[in-house]
Amino acid sequence: MKMKRENLSSGAQWEAHVGYSRAVKIGNTIEVSGTVATDGNSVLFPGDAEQQTKFILNKIKTTLESLGASLADVIRTRMYVVNIEEWEQIGSVHGDFFKNIRPATTMVEVSRLIDPGYLVEIEASAIIDAD
Repeated sequence: MKMKRENLSSGAQWEAHVGYSRAVKIGNTIEVSGTVATDGNSVLFPGDAEQQTKFILNKIKTTLESLGASLADVIRTRMYVVNIEEWEQIGSVHGDFFKNIRPATTMVEVSRLIDPGYLVEIEASAIIDAD
């Protein structure tokens, strides 16, 4: 039996151009695309990895909720950072959101993200009712 696929759009102009969705839900699985600190027009909190991380994780939370899930359903996060020296600040914010959930996670340093103002990009995978 084929499961229903639901693509969630953020309305960003790049989605159609690049061919991606904000998130995809198939059955009880949700994959959230790489998320950065933007309002759709500009980089938010330039130079502040901690505030970018807070914004990103709240954006992921909202995305999950719109698909019937919550942060408690997250089983994996992937964090891409441009300066691994900021790992403690970024990790501390991640811990504020996930200290009781404790998904599998990865944090890696990358040479750059799509805009030089982005310091952090985060992806999330969730399975609804994953207890």
